[in-house]
Amino acid sequence: MPRLPDAHSHYPLVQPDGAEHRQMANLAVAVDHPNWQVGRNAYANDFDPPEDWAARLAPYLYPGAPECLLIGAFCQIAHGARFITASANHPMGGLSTYPFDVFDPENRAGFLESIGRLPDTVIGPDCWIGHGALILPGARLGPGVIVGAGAVVAEEVPAYAIVAGNPARVLRRRFPEDAIAMLLDLAWWDWPDAAIARAIPHLASGDITALAREKPA
Repeated sequence: MPRLPDAHSHYPLVQPDGAEHRQMANLAVAVDHPNWQVGRNAYANDFDPPEDWAARLAPYLYPGAPECLLIGAFCQIAHGARFITASANHPMGGLSTYPFDVFDPENRAGFLESIGRLPDTVIGPDCWIGHGALILPGARLGPGVIVGAGAVVAEEVPAYAIVAGNPARVLRRRFPEDAIAMLLDLAWWDWPDAAIARAIPHLASGDITALAREKPA
């Protein structure tokens, strides 16, 4: 029977000679950050693998920031992709965008309180974020979205859409509407590992009817 990657392994891809492929990291294991939420088996790839995957992928998201980055199960993130979260924004209500209060210890706390709750960035399960893509503050990607290489995503993307360009636009939906509805209802990414493993041939072949037969009771 097919097997899933080891959800507890820092490096889920093992080469034929048994060596770990250290350019790919299992983010649920590799990231220890209070503002991140990562589903199982979501991975990122980088040709220059960092020691701190959270800082590489979301460089403006500091611990205790007013927003979070949520990445769903089984997401795939290519080299060069970045999440520009809401704390990267500058004040725009005055005559200057320079963040003076950030550098003033006496006013910093008041500044952070004034900006209130910033929007989370949400990546649904089974999304593929292409090489060099930028996901901007507050973007929300539905399940199964494909983001083309170099795309800049700033808004909500419907489930199973393919987007590309700057700004990113929907090129097409991956499946007919009835198939998308069925996939969302099945939510295979929430199944137990054994059930997903049995379903791998159907997930790879696109047989939704066969996939539905594998849904746990």
